[in-house]
Amino acid sequence: MTVTLSVTATPAGEAEPDVAPARWSVRARALLVDVLPGLAVLATTAVLALASPADAGARWVFTGVFAATLFAMVVNRLVLPVATGWTLGRALCGIAVRDRSGAPVGLIRLTARELGHLLDTGAVFVGWLWPLWDRRRRTFADLLARTEVVAVEPPRRNMRRVVALVIVAAALVCAAAAGLGYVAVYRHERAIDAARAQVTEQGPRIVEQILSYSADSMPADFDRAQSLTTDAYRPQLAAQQQAAQKAGIKSNEYWAVASAVLTDPPITPDRVAMLLAMQGQRGDDPKNLKFITATVQVEFDRAADGKWRVANLTVLKKPQMNQAGQ
Repeated sequence: MTVTLSVTATPAGEAEPDVAPARWSVRARALLVDVLPGLAVLATTAVLALASPADAGARWVFTGVFAATLFAMVVNRLVLPVATGWTLGRALCGIAVRDRSGAPVGLIRLTARELGHLLDTGAVFVGWLWPLWDRRRRTFADLLARTEVVAVEPPRRNMRRVVALVIVAAALVCAAAAGLGYVAVYRHERAIDAARAQVTEQGPRIVEQILSYSADSMPADFDRAQSLTTDAYRPQLAAQQQAAQKAGIKSNEYWAVASAVLTDPPITPDRVAMLLAMQGQRGDDPKNLKFITATVQVEFDRAADGKWRVANLTVLKKPQMNQAGQ
């Protein structure tokens, strides 16, 4: 009895079937999973870091989160494929980067491939669309790095759950950063606006009271003026008052005719500088009054009780005096 075996052989010179290249839509989905959660955190923390005050601790927090997120993205795209064969998005979608022989790709070539994506983007995003008509569905980065993205069997682990956890974690980080940003940036800006408005309204009146006094109530006027200064500036004001008494000045009245809040030095919720143009009159004899003008720069500090006090007063233009009617 004769037994016939049917054997199908690959004809000589015919290549074995290639591994199927990954579809463009699958590659795009994997890239979005790899990149979007990290980009959301990077964008949020970068904006908040730039908007935070330079001396605020929140800026360092945002910068640290930005750096940690960028590091995690680099590990996901470059280190994990070498160590495990996958990125987060590729594991979810069942694709992998291989060289032309089908072998895994090393760290150096993966790095070159990631840098090649700059060309994909710089060419008006044409490089990202190139797989739609390339036979092996390669981007410009694949062509440069001599790599291909192929469909493979995904890992057994439930990657949908892992991806969901990563997305939720990124959302929570963004929400926490936004909350801290409100405290560190928005509330800080509101406090600065409130300080500016308060000093704009109260500053000229405070300076008028410090510089004005009369012969009939000089001790009380001097005490009132000193109560409107900080502890550091009070001795300097007291010395100026004593010098005025020794000079024989009995009455001195000032009023602000123009004022402007300065932005240099920068405004803070507890310190504001103001430029004031002052006019006034000096003397006790109504027939011999001297009209005076002066320009001063004043720094105001917020005291513990929330009230504004003069921390420094600098005369920019010394008082100019003229006789009444001249």
